[in-house]
Amino acid sequence: MASDSTTVNPFETAKRQIDIVADLLHLDGGVREVLKSPKRELTVNFPVRLDKGDYHVFTGYRVQYSMARGPTKGGIRYHPQVTLDEVRALAAWMTWKCAVVNIPYGGAKGGVICDPKQMSKGELERLTRRFATEISPIIGPEIDIPAPDVYTDSQTMAWIMDTYSMQKGYSVPGVVTGKPISIGGSEGRGEATGRGCAYVIREAAQTIGVHVKGASVAVQGFGNAGSVAVNLLHDEQGAKIVAASDTKGGIYKPDGFNPHAVEAHKAKTGSVVGFPGAKSVSNEELLELPVDVLIPAALENQITKKNADKIQAKIVAEAANGPTLPEADEILFQKKITVLPDILANAGGVTVSYFEWAQDLQGFFWTLDEVNQRLERVMVKSYADTHKIAQQYSIHNRTAAYVLAIQRVVDAINIRGFYP
Repeated sequence: MASDSTTVNPFETAKRQIDIVADLLHLDGGVREVLKSPKRELTVNFPVRLDKGDYHVFTGYRVQYSMARGPTKGGIRYHPQVTLDEVRALAAWMTWKCAVVNIPYGGAKGGVICDPKQMSKGELERLTRRFATEISPIIGPEIDIPAPDVYTDSQTMAWIMDTYSMQKGYSVPGVVTGKPISIGGSEGRGEATGRGCAYVIREAAQTIGVHVKGASVAVQGFGNAGSVAVNLLHDEQGAKIVAASDTKGGIYKPDGFNPHAVEAHKAKTGSVVGFPGAKSVSNEELLELPVDVLIPAALENQITKKNADKIQAKIVAEAANGPTLPEADEILFQKKITVLPDILANAGGVTVSYFEWAQDLQGFFWTLDEVNQRLERVMVKSYADTHKIAQQYSIHNRTAAYVLAIQRVVDAINIRGFYP
């Protein structure tokens, strides 16, 4: 994974994807340039006092890609390999993800170059509060709403919300999402990505004539999104979960297992590996198992031109970001495998983040059932819209999702016009 990230510039990839869709939609050169250019970029260098008493200067970024459809939305990540081009690309992809599910946001992303695994909680709090202060002129409920991402969590969001609120002199819960419920977070946010994925799997299965009840499911990556998705498929739709994996390896049991039992085993031992009655498989072997539904929910770049022809699943639902490379997409499309692309399949998370923001602005909060019902409506409609475009243009679902998203952004740009 590391070698790929150093040789492939993610922002160049993002711009190529825009060009592919722009050709299909016959967009003129001026609009293409707007779509390929982030609206606003902020780089900050700021000192943080470490526990030993000395200071270290950290570099952070916030990129707001497009505001054509509303305020921007996107996570903040803490990682040693954060780059400006990575943040630009992620902000672009957030723009399209928000547009696919038709929520009134543009995309943003942020990051700080640091190694959170080597930092104490106190150091992380001081870093977070200083970074929040540095980017505070360009964030806010009507401008840009951050959220958790890699190595950030609800506590990180609580620190940002508190820091921003102290500067304003009153509580502003809507400045971030992914907060603890006690300070304005939403019911259902924790399982939203996996739940949204389960909804689009159900819809796609109906389209291609696969019965989810009794269907065999394999999940690569038994973390938050992957475990929630298979639990819901098992509990609510009667699917048979036959394989699961994590960073240490995988398990396979053709007649199925209870995913809750696997979850308990992982909580006890630290891994799904060694689950009683299951065979051991590698993460690579899991992808090629004879199953009806495959859920890549771990790392990017897992399905490539080398193994795409060996994929046997009828549906590939991307709970992870970027698990399928572009050349693999074409192979899967030729094999008539239905791919549910990441900007659709894992958009449940940003959808419920939008719900959280809307509840914060109203000061009126919904029950878990209300959140889940609204999420289901959004995901069902978004799948139907994507499938319709795929049929219309005879293209695979990933390109269809990008066509849907970029057309919605272009419509907003055109109707607003260019100032002055």
